[in-house]
Amino acid sequence: MQKKPFALAVLALTLSAAAHAAALTPTEQQIVAEVKAHAPQGLQLLERSVNINSGTMNHEGVRAVGKLFREQFDQLGFATRWAEMPPAMQRAGHLIAAREGKQGKRLLLIGHLDTVFEKDSPVQLWQRDGDRVRGQGVNDMKGGDVIIIEALRALQRVGALDNTSITVLFSGDEERAGEPIDISRADMIAAAKRSDIALAFEATVRDKNGRDTGTVGRRSSSSWELKVTGKQGHSSGIFSADAGYGAIYETARILDGFRQQVVEPDLTFSPGLIVGGTEGSTNAAGTSGQAAGKTNVIARTATVEGDLRYLSYEQRDRAHAKMKAIVAQSLPGTSASISFREAYPPMSPTAGNLAVLKTYSQASADAGLGEIPALPPGQRGAGDIQFVAPFVDSLDGLGAVGNGAHSPDEDLEIASIERATIRTAILLYRLTR
Repeated sequence: MQKKPFALAVLALTLSAAAHAAALTPTEQQIVAEVKAHAPQGLQLLERSVNINSGTMNHEGVRAVGKLFREQFDQLGFATRWAEMPPAMQRAGHLIAAREGKQGKRLLLIGHLDTVFEKDSPVQLWQRDGDRVRGQGVNDMKGGDVIIIEALRALQRVGALDNTSITVLFSGDEERAGEPIDISRADMIAAAKRSDIALAFEATVRDKNGRDTGTVGRRSSSSWELKVTGKQGHSSGIFSADAGYGAIYETARILDGFRQQVVEPDLTFSPGLIVGGTEGSTNAAGTSGQAAGKTNVIARTATVEGDLRYLSYEQRDRAHAKMKAIVAQSLPGTSASISFREAYPPMSPTAGNLAVLKTYSQASADAGLGEIPALPPGQRGAGDIQFVAPFVDSLDGLGAVGNGAHSPDEDLEIASIERATIRTAILLYRLTR
């Protein structure tokens, strides 16, 4: 009695596998076979890269990982070069690999060589534990870099790279983008303007149902600085017409006004540093400060350094207008000003981005790996794809699946490398036909 359900289950799986195989062309089936056959070599390449420390400020390490990956692109017939940055920028540079052809879409594939783990970081080197592996930058994003290389390698083995136009750019400073941005991202933006579609391989995020997702939108990264002044005087006079409310009360009013009046979906604004008293100052980067004051003296000054993330420039403009209006409503005896600084532009969810996701999802479904829904944009931080999204249809989140990014516990699900490589290889094949 128990054998029949089991037999039916086996038959269902067999039919399902046959259906997926039928959805792939013979060449695509060969591509999948190549990915699977060489998965161990891809994992070995990932191990080699993870065991090289490449914190953003470890320029030697960033270049070493770049050299390792450059060798792979050279073997695949790409023209490779290292894009140096000006010495004053204090960044290692970027790896660029390209091939030119006239067939299909012109593609830009984006990864990064650096990690948040500098030389003195207490993090693990490659450490495997069953079906998972830990290590510095293993999913953010050396896993994604390897997926790009192994997908291209599978295409090359079946002759599907011939006559294609593909540019790969692995930046050396994604975790701490060099400034000025218009120089550190000049090569990336130029490549985007020559491309039809950009694909980025930051880690794949799973939704609440456990499904792998694709990223069609990412919020900007920008900052703001609030400066407040009040009348210094004896604390016993606070709230009076002559003394006013002081800088700290005015700061509290403004911040609470932001909390109550500026909130909307996919918009966040976080005060990360506050310094106030009779004297106070912050450093040029807005990452530290010092203050002096007494309990019986009304605070004369306060400064707040904050973060602002938005999904579109229209949303940014609304937030700026509301924040400026709140700042202008000064309490008696105080004054305040706010300034804004842009960093990463927003990647707004567009019809073009959704169309690329649809093609990616179909490739995944045809390979028997399930459909790929869109990740809500508010769930991702900033990334390199945002510098090119204004110029070209874009999709991110095509990388590995893991946990604990940017922490000593960063890990990766090994099976996700093969899964993402299959999806990517079929997607690239279809886009370049």
